[in-house]
Amino acid sequence: MGSFELDLSPETVTQLAEFYSLLTRWNDRLHLVAPCEPEEFAVRHVLESLLLLQYLPSKATVADVGSGGGLPIIPCLIARPDLEATLIESSQKKVVFLREALNRLGLRATILARPFEEVPAPPVSFVTCRALDQFMRKLPALINWAPRGSTLLLFGGETLGHQLRRANVNFEQLLIPQSEKRYLFLTTD
Repeated sequence: MGSFELDLSPETVTQLAEFYSLLTRWNDRLHLVAPCEPEEFAVRHVLESLLLLQYLPSKATVADVGSGGGLPIIPCLIARPDLEATLIESSQKKVVFLREALNRLGLRATILARPFEEVPAPPVSFVTCRALDQFMRKLPALINWAPRGSTLLLFGGETLGHQLRRANVNFEQLLIPQSEKRYLFLTTD
């Protein structure tokens, strides 16, 4: 799939289309993502989310903080049902959507309907975050919250890189394909 270097089965593509259809039906009420054309949704939301797969080994355990509309974790669960995920979302309305999406798509995951700061970190090897409210302000708390030895997989711009440096976090910064200023940040030991 172009510069994203993904090989998706027809079944996975069909299920991703079902996710898009479900999300767009709920989006007017819940503002899960900014309105966009299907092509932009496919690239900016789905393919960017699926970038995580190359860093997640088989049967990886993942906490997705600020799951909102299910990005990045639901596309990852569709493509890789072996993943074990905990979705953490503070908005009760968005939690209703997440439950509906998981049920409709036949996916399994745990949902914690609370702010991440109010729940103990689940025993996971990876923590993802793509669109957390007040992300820059909450970043230090997220770093401290993440289980010791886990890898953070964070989506953001240059400002996130500056914040990670300021927090003395070692990381790799990877430019997202077809983007000029959006990055995937991977913390390293």
